[in-house]
Amino acid sequence: MSSTESPDTATAAAFPVPPAGPGAADEAVEWVSLASPPRLTMAVRTPGEPADTAGRDREPALYVHGLGGSSRNWSALMPLLADRLAGEAIDLPGFGESPPPDDGNYSVSAQARAVIRHLDAAERGPVHLIGNSMGGAATTRVAAMRPDLVRTLTLISPALPELRPQRTAVPTALLAVPGVARLFGRLTRAWTPEQRTREVLALCYGDPARITPEGFGSAVEEYARRLELPYFWEVMERSARGVVNAYTLGGQHGLWRQAERVLAPTLLVYGGRDRLVSIRMARRAAAAFRGSRLLTLPEAGHVAMMEYPEAVARAVRDLVDSAADRSGAPGADTGSARVSDAAQPAVGGS
Repeated sequence: MSSTESPDTATAAAFPVPPAGPGAADEAVEWVSLASPPRLTMAVRTPGEPADTAGRDREPALYVHGLGGSSRNWSALMPLLADRLAGEAIDLPGFGESPPPDDGNYSVSAQARAVIRHLDAAERGPVHLIGNSMGGAATTRVAAMRPDLVRTLTLISPALPELRPQRTAVPTALLAVPGVARLFGRLTRAWTPEQRTREVLALCYGDPARITPEGFGSAVEEYARRLELPYFWEVMERSARGVVNAYTLGGQHGLWRQAERVLAPTLLVYGGRDRLVSIRMARRAAAAFRGSRLLTLPEAGHVAMMEYPEAVARAVRDLVDSAADRSGAPGADTGSARVSDAAQPAVGGS
């Protein structure tokens, strides 16, 4: 394959989620260290606090990105909810600006434990927990294992097991095969960060034309930075293997079984043009998560919070408000699922 050929879906698989969003000028990043074995250091991103929230008691929220992503995947959504939620977005170990974990464990269970350890150490729980893709699988585990830490759960295209995955998702699964990730790297060595980023965004967005020049430039910059990291390909390979392994677990550790154990009010968001997590999984997920709400965005891809942040923010706000009121409104979280479009999202229970 020559360097003049266009990238394809297989080579885009190294970033099933865009490495970054456009960012925001008033974001702040801090690093937290968790000393007990395995030692973890994670970057934590927070949006600027709206001026009219001074003194207001906002509820805590935590945002968890997907495979190949970072805390900057939430930069469009967090400010839209900042008047209601005191949000934090983390870089999981090995992603974004967080160094790899000491033990080299990138399983979904290890990621869930990292989230739990952060919440326990920060004493912020229970939180409104929001996850995308691989982060959706990890946060499902958190909600099942530690219901005391979760007020509500929002899952955007969660990476839950599919018996027949879409053809366009197969290359991402192949990253789990030893040596394949580095092979992708060698095949695309001569490609520019712009080429790589363009194909990644085409894979993840329902309509790549929605990407702003600022967002594209930010993703290119972050992609180029990550490729220089000595642990980049190892992180991608082991993380992809962790997702595949999570798909094969049965019994009480299976993700679908754990979904059935989630007690927190849950919002499920699926995109009609998602090439990585099929929208046909939406109904199964709505049945698995008790009392869940389902929002489908027909034009969205795999990262609805980046493509349609306003629609997702409205749905999250409704979930948070309903959870606060549910004790006085029996049955408020039940009903029949409804399908919506990006312009006028309707959220229903299932």
